[in-house]
Amino acid sequence: MQKPGRTKKVALGFMVVAIALITFIGISTQRRCNAQGGNDYEYIGLFTDVMTIVKKNYVEEVDSKKLIYGAINGMLAALDPHSSFMTPDTFKEMKIDTKGAFGGLGIEISIKDGILTVISPIEDTPAQRAGIKAGDQIIKIDDRFTKDLSITDAVKRMRGPKGTKVVLTIMREGFDRPKEFPLLRDIIQVKSVKSRLFDGGYGYVRVAQFQERTDEDFAKALKSLVDENKGKPLAGLVLDLRNDPGGLLDQAVKISDHFVENGKLIVYTAGREKESKMQFVASNRSKEPGYPIVVLINAGSASASEIVAGALQDHKRGIVMGTQSFGKGSVQTIIPLSDDSGLRLTTARYYTPLGRSIQAKGITPDIVVEQVELPKEPTKREMMFVREKDLENHFEGDGSTADKPADKQDEPKEKDKKPLDPLKVDYQLMRAVDLLKSWDILKTLGSVNK
Repeated sequence: MQKPGRTKKVALGFMVVAIALITFIGISTQRRCNAQGGNDYEYIGLFTDVMTIVKKNYVEEVDSKKLIYGAINGMLAALDPHSSFMTPDTFKEMKIDTKGAFGGLGIEISIKDGILTVISPIEDTPAQRAGIKAGDQIIKIDDRFTKDLSITDAVKRMRGPKGTKVVLTIMREGFDRPKEFPLLRDIIQVKSVKSRLFDGGYGYVRVAQFQERTDEDFAKALKSLVDENKGKPLAGLVLDLRNDPGGLLDQAVKISDHFVENGKLIVYTAGREKESKMQFVASNRSKEPGYPIVVLINAGSASASEIVAGALQDHKRGIVMGTQSFGKGSVQTIIPLSDDSGLRLTTARYYTPLGRSIQAKGITPDIVVEQVELPKEPTKREMMFVREKDLENHFEGDGSTADKPADKQDEPKEKDKKPLDPLKVDYQLMRAVDLLKSWDILKTLGSVNK
């Protein structure tokens, strides 16, 4: 049996060793933090001090989780507009977004010069129908000013059950003062790919957003165009990426892969970590025939759509037409966290095959074409022309319906009116198709002159 004095000495010895070990670990940790670029240990201590003071002295009792979430949000907001923290609910919604169905207004947003800004409205959504445009500045969401809102908070405020109302206060170039846009939330079913065939065998494919099934739908669209063209290859293709806010990187690579030669670089990324340095090259999948392509872009074309436009432009596989794109050239990595929340962190910049960084610059079109508002009823433009029937003493035709003056013919009923032909109201699309037709004509002239 040990004596009481000896027991106390042994216990004291263990205590001294433990204190020494803890001190050593603390010093080692602090030195390691210092070596990694800053006195992180001291700042973490500062954070815990502030949190302790707040919990003890704030006017109301505060939940620790709320404080931690707020601190993480603030930390990420200090980095860039695209890095953000997602609560479990927000993280769940984000995963739903990529599948193409969610409740809200249909707006892709970012923060530009400290102001919440519309990248683009999504096609056939409440936002687009209400007249929201790319570049619009959102000053308020309902009665809440957006100045100090993160993108995550702004998205959360715009989301909601179908049929509920939200008012966006918008400032736009040309406005004297901010204007209110009342909108009704809806279930946003984003159809990412639409297509049609124009006369002469010219195809048109519109990609509204890059989602999980976009490449699959894109391949089906190209096939259906060939089928509609009686099995013959397309004479040319307009790839419309206007107001496409982007989406999944792998889908942008797969869309480009339809046109870029095997083994050629499509896009590469570069960041600090080894994992962020990636190259994406064209696979050995079957390629589309070498028909001419016009890629349409505008200020609402961002991220993944800029990757596609940049790849086709650098490889001279297509002519890029329209206006300067948005300029989002960064890659966000989604990192799940332990409590089902998530971290969206900017980990790299992406570059076109020729090494061009798109970040804050965008894609410059080969041919700049501004969008011009054309009259929705082209026949009214003809009123300025003098015709035979307007001349004095003109003689009438044989009395058939075709010869009746336009104002005497029966006007078509509303239900019988056909949808407006996009080639008559969409100036940029009109120019794109004209370019494809000119391409064929010039090619024919070239072969004749040989």
